[in-house]
Amino acid sequence: MPSVSDTYIENRQRVQPTHTNNYASAHGGNVVKWMDEIGAMSAMRAAGETCVTAKINGLDFKRPVPQGDTCVIESYVYAVGRTSLRTRIRAYRESPRTGERELTTESYFVFVAVNADGNPTPVPELEITGERCRELRDEALAAEPDEDR
Repeated sequence: MPSVSDTYIENRQRVQPTHTNNYASAHGGNVVKWMDEIGAMSAMRAAGETCVTAKINGLDFKRPVPQGDTCVIESYVYAVGRTSLRTRIRAYRESPRTGERELTTESYFVFVAVNADGNPTPVPELEITGERCRELRDEALAAEPDEDR
């Protein structure tokens, strides 16, 4: 049985000119793509199966990620249903020289585990063991949009 902390993934993407919009910051579509990819990896760690995106619940772009900075994506599964996995995903702007970090984007994605035929398949329970697991889960539940509760 996987734990919340087992699903925690953090990945970095250096924002290159090909990733940017007319304002020399990461194009929102690229940020969403990176979030979706890392979120799916978290979901697959929890499910032990292929997972597909079922829902993106609100996507708040708080500030841009300038070209040359690093976009850090943080993702973890904090709750599961029969075949679904609720995942908190946040993106940060990080200076590659100093490591200074600011939250830029956050959302809650729901993924569904699917079998080889593409049909929804059950997922295991999610263990909440240890302080780190409880902190991650409680933080996600406290900030989760009402429609996901």
